[in-house]
Amino acid sequence: MKAVVTVIGVDKAGIIARISTKLYEKGVNILDITQTIMGDIFTMIMLVDVKTKETSFSELVTEMKALGEEIGVEVTVTREEIYKSMHRI
Repeated sequence: MKAVVTVIGVDKAGIIARISTKLYEKGVNILDITQTIMGDIFTMIMLVDVKTKETSFSELVTEMKALGEEIGVEVTVTREEIYKSMHRI
């Protein structure tokens, strides 16, 4: 299953490293990534492949949110189907 990971918060060193390391630890493959800094706000969007037996989707959502809180950014993980469904309506 594919998902979209978004990360938003005040820019600081190590955000990409911490997020990508956690995804790697969970067996999640990053398919595409874009990031930018708008003023002092860091933004990143990733398309990821969550074909993993190491973790459930809900566990991944919970752990990524907790990591975001730990490093001071907002992290969301949303199933790709949600975005596709929104465009069909």
